[in-house]
Amino acid sequence: MTVFDDPDIDPHALRVVKAIADEGSITGAAAALGYSQPAISQQLKRLELRLGVPLVERVGRSVRLTEAGRILARHAPAVTTALDAAAGELAELRGLRAGRVRLVGFPSASPTVVPRLLAELEARHTGVTVTYLEAEPPEAVEAVREDRADIALTFSYPGDRDDPHGPSARGLSVRTVGTDDLLAVLPVGHRAAASAVVDVAGLAEEKWIAGCPRCRGHLLELCARAGFEPHIAFETDNFVAVEGLVAQGIGVATLPRMAVASFPQLPGVVTLALPPTESRTIHVVTAHGAERVPAVRAVLAGIEHVLQGVSDGRPAAGPRAGSGRRDG
Repeated sequence: MTVFDDPDIDPHALRVVKAIADEGSITGAAAALGYSQPAISQQLKRLELRLGVPLVERVGRSVRLTEAGRILARHAPAVTTALDAAAGELAELRGLRAGRVRLVGFPSASPTVVPRLLAELEARHTGVTVTYLEAEPPEAVEAVREDRADIALTFSYPGDRDDPHGPSARGLSVRTVGTDDLLAVLPVGHRAAASAVVDVAGLAEEKWIAGCPRCRGHLLELCARAGFEPHIAFETDNFVAVEGLVAQGIGVATLPRMAVASFPQLPGVVTLALPPTESRTIHVVTAHGAERVPAVRAVLAGIEHVLQGVSDGRPAAGPRAGSGRRDG
């Protein structure tokens, strides 16, 4: 008998195999799933007997998956998501509105989108529980692929050479849900602050403060399109530090509007809009069919609604000195 001869594969057993792949041991899988080690071992043995092939092999004091085990682990997320979707639809027919959704999102969404989302879900869907983890887009997409998250809230920049929504997201569902303006961050009194929209080419001689790796990559491409290579004097992914450096006249920077909105803007700083073509795109990434799970669908709808509110609440583009107010 082979894996392909036996259609009777227990969904929970698939989760066990996937947990062993993720944790690297039966003990780790047991802890991750909330079972005792003997219980996991017994379930694994029953599945091996039913399939007629070994799923794990001993390597010293640890175990690793065999080829058959790796096949099951690879297909486990798609199978379990489909089953969760079916269970969710049945629950919806019975009038139930409950479930746990694992959300992962990028840092500037943490203080802007996520609190509003949780408040909205608390008011409208009291049975839906959301857990949240912060991660940059590549790691967030990988979390969905590995079934460590149900929804990834991500972003991409125009012309992004390492767009995590390309080949690395193959087999997943990627949907655009909004945009986030890119702003130039300049010291008060800077000559470029007189314009409604910044001409990046006019900043060619400035020292630059670069942000996160993806933001730094976009800065390089932005300046290249303007005909120069930026002199990056400082790098930090701390939004407050970026504004602090700019306020002291150390350099200039770009920040997404969500980042600027995540804390009271510092005195001595102005933000101006860059052309809309430089805005970053906001995405949600899920397994295919995940939206059929009522709890997941409720969170996805909540994200879109909150993003619309964040967009509606932003200040008008143009010079804005630090006022101590939150943006959006």
